[in-house]
Amino acid sequence: MEKKRLCDMTLEELWRLFPVVLTPHNDCWTEWFGEEAEHLKSILPPDTEYHHIGSTAVCGITAKPIIDILVVAESGECIKRNAEILSKNGYIIMSERGNRISLNKGYTENGFAEKVFHLHLRLKGDTDEIYFRDYLNAHPEIAKEYENLKLRLWKKYEHNRDAYTDAKSEFVKKYTDAAKNSLYSEVDL
Repeated sequence: MEKKRLCDMTLEELWRLFPVVLTPHNDCWTEWFGEEAEHLKSILPPDTEYHHIGSTAVCGITAKPIIDILVVAESGECIKRNAEILSKNGYIIMSERGNRISLNKGYTENGFAEKVFHLHLRLKGDTDEIYFRDYLNAHPEIAKEYENLKLRLWKKYEHNRDAYTDAKSEFVKKYTDAAKNSLYSEVDL
């Protein structure tokens, strides 16, 4: 029987092939981010910013072994141009909403490649993930709570990535807001 191409699969088939998988923290994730950021710098305009985000950027917690990279540009025009360049260089555009474009690399007809990347193209200022990452790194007890939440949700939503992400959204919003509020409090001092 011939294997289906990824673009011909239903969402349910994709979720079976690419389940939510959590693994203990691995220090190599920082290296993988650095290597991919260097590659991105070689193909994207020089005024582009790169930030390691997501759970692989939080010290010591269990995570999906997928490196999330926030790619920040000055304008919607720049975001569209970056998406074009990336799609010609091995990335697959997964979603587009306004000035937010998500791309993936490392998804194959046989499942995940050794290194998997999610790029989040955003405008300067649309970077809440940085606040969340920094807050968790500054508050290990909250990072541990987040890890425990993810572990509780993992098997329940193993084959439904959207539901898994949605189930974490209240926690993420709460601590993103806490990070912003504490930052504003420090600025007011």
